[in-house]
Amino acid sequence: MIRTIPVTPFQDQKPGTSGLRKKVPVFQQAGYSEAFIQSIFDSLDGFEGKSLVIGGDGRFYNREVIQTAIRMAAANGFGRVLVGQGGILSTPAASHLIRKTKAFGGLILSASHNPGGPTEDFGIKYNISNGGPAPEKITEAIYQRTKNIDRYLIADFDDVDLDKIGVFEAGGMTIEVLDPVADYAELMETLFDFDAIRALVAGGFKVAFDAMHAVTGPYAREILVRRLGVDPALVFNATPLEDFGGHHPDPNLVHAKALYDLMMGPDAPDFGAASDGDGDRNLIIGKGIFVTPSDSLALLAANAHLAPGYKAGLKGIARSMPTSGAADRVAAKLGVEMHETPTGWKFFGNLLDAGRCTICGEESAGTGSDHVREKDGLWAVLLWLNILAVRRQSMLEIVKDHWAEYGRTYYSRHDYEAIETDRANNLMAALEEKLDRLPGLQTGSLTIEKADSFTYHDPVDGSVSRNQGLRIFFEGGARLVYRLSGTGTSGATLRIYMERYEPDPARHDQETQAALAPLIKAAEALAEISKRTGRDAPTVIT
Repeated sequence: MIRTIPVTPFQDQKPGTSGLRKKVPVFQQAGYSEAFIQSIFDSLDGFEGKSLVIGGDGRFYNREVIQTAIRMAAANGFGRVLVGQGGILSTPAASHLIRKTKAFGGLILSASHNPGGPTEDFGIKYNISNGGPAPEKITEAIYQRTKNIDRYLIADFDDVDLDKIGVFEAGGMTIEVLDPVADYAELMETLFDFDAIRALVAGGFKVAFDAMHAVTGPYAREILVRRLGVDPALVFNATPLEDFGGHHPDPNLVHAKALYDLMMGPDAPDFGAASDGDGDRNLIIGKGIFVTPSDSLALLAANAHLAPGYKAGLKGIARSMPTSGAADRVAAKLGVEMHETPTGWKFFGNLLDAGRCTICGEESAGTGSDHVREKDGLWAVLLWLNILAVRRQSMLEIVKDHWAEYGRTYYSRHDYEAIETDRANNLMAALEEKLDRLPGLQTGSLTIEKADSFTYHDPVDGSVSRNQGLRIFFEGGARLVYRLSGTGTSGATLRIYMERYEPDPARHDQETQAALAPLIKAAEALAEISKRTGRDAPTVIT
């Protein structure tokens, strides 16, 4: 039986960078989740009888919304739903499953690296048939539909047993509950030399991994421990919890401090890594050295040919605009295309589908390749392990060799979280208004060369994305970027990105914040941060 339930539009369902994210109590409002899911289905054509992938990161409210989404998929005419056991499916694994099964698309229930729990964050994102996040034309259509949605369709049948692997029939639709790890693990074995990594580990190389009580715990147990022989005692927080153990599942130096302290200690393992809530981000730390995401992208691109899946070389490299220029120098040396896109993995999808790039990365700890259409935390960990297994050098040696060859880009991001939205918008507006007057201005020891608001022209489909961040370039190659983040759920997050290129190896051992001190002062002075936000210091420095 299919029911048609009247619903009144909600005025706050505009998708952000990665779908719709709000606090759990917002999604728990009667009809709220249903209105957004129905708006997704109403914005799509041609899915009658087709397959839909549904999965999430295990956070609070996942199971309830998965049951709702299954019933709504049946009512709207999908022929099959594929769902991860326990409702668990990492974002990259969902992308792979969509591609492997040739599904019409997928619903990913996650708020990524944001906290989970009864009063914390939840999210719903739609991915298209290539496995990647819906492009802006679809998310805009979804938003427009949310503004006048008047009903949703839902089928009446009992809850699906999400913990039991098997194939079920309900509501005239096939429901397949499957192992969330198996297909993804098999894909990883085609890309990387597991024998070489196993030999490295068997020889005494110690690997630590923090799953942060999030989705990658089961993946780490299967791939790192069972298939590669990593010591299970060094795989931390591997059981997904609805509230991530009360922690913030963001793999940065603040929220993964325990791992950082371990890797900087006297008895540190050789390699350390962490992943986030839905498994698409990564933190990479060697014994005694943190590798920034921007450097990690450059290093992975420079060494990717050492892994079987990339032995033929790269078609190109892509990075988000706020990511440092370290990868640009690798692309130049390799003689391949380099693409600078707005933040948001959906912008890489066209480039990957068109064969214009192989490896992509964002400074916010996301890297990936053309194997899926999402960033992929465990993929980055495995590529690093493959490189280490072939080169047989320490992380520190590999990184220093890279800097000696390409130069070092000192890089940092300062986040001012949960600023009152009007204040954040006013700060950006005031800075943008004076961009044209900045060239030639001296601030401290720095002289501004040029400034602009970043506009992206997609080289594949010709689409244009404006207002993607404010950029200030200084003589000598330093750069500041100001951007409001679209991934939070409270107020606005102002992100300031700072980078300075240093070609001289004799100057590669400076402390990062000290090396960037003139830029940090310039960032405050140019945007009048303390005056306009009331904040004297960033919330998080990475």
